[in-house]
Amino acid sequence: MTDEERVQANHAEASQADSPTVSHSDDSTELTLFSLSQRVEQLEEQLSNVLLLLSDVYRYQKLRDLLAAQQWQEADLETTRVMLEIIGQSNHDNITPDDVIKFPCSSLCLLDKLWRTYSHDHFGFSRQQQIYVSEGGTDDISNIDLQVLEKVGDRMGWRDNHKWLPYDHLDFSLSAPLGCHPSNWWRSAYGAKMAVYFLARLMQCDVTSDVQLIAEDTENV
Repeated sequence: MTDEERVQANHAEASQADSPTVSHSDDSTELTLFSLSQRVEQLEEQLSNVLLLLSDVYRYQKLRDLLAAQQWQEADLETTRVMLEIIGQSNHDNITPDDVIKFPCSSLCLLDKLWRTYSHDHFGFSRQQQIYVSEGGTDDISNIDLQVLEKVGDRMGWRDNHKWLPYDHLDFSLSAPLGCHPSNWWRSAYGAKMAVYFLARLMQCDVTSDVQLIAEDTENV
């Protein structure tokens, strides 16, 4: 090999050494970082919900105690009271669809997780939302589909023989259909419109998130 050929070969090797390369390990690292980022977001949400309960213990403690004792009807009525307090109303009949479409997501998610935790995922707003979506419901508040709402009512035990049941006729036990409670909050003079607006808010708040509230985190509150 001549001196000129050696110089050219050295330049080629140096050029290859300076060129960036993309390896499978780089792709794997990016995927790992993405997964870690998602996990951090989930943990932050869980921590936020626990801190909300800790910082507002007097608002949620009675509800938590009733749920822990499996006093479902009392817990249902307490849920309505807490939600009215959050909105700043004392009378359920004064709540409008415009009120519920702005309900704080953090409070909705916490209420749902309390119900899910103590009922072992049998009750909760997220269960109700899942049933609504499975029957064709959407977050479009302009689309009030009575047939969809009736199917949801049938599945959750709110209807029997094509009729809506009085509140006192509902099953307040774990033998009740999936998603039967909370139930008192849904009873409104605005009827189907209120239901569709509240379901849309549940979907906007993504209460079906799989982040689980661990009851033990608040046992010493």
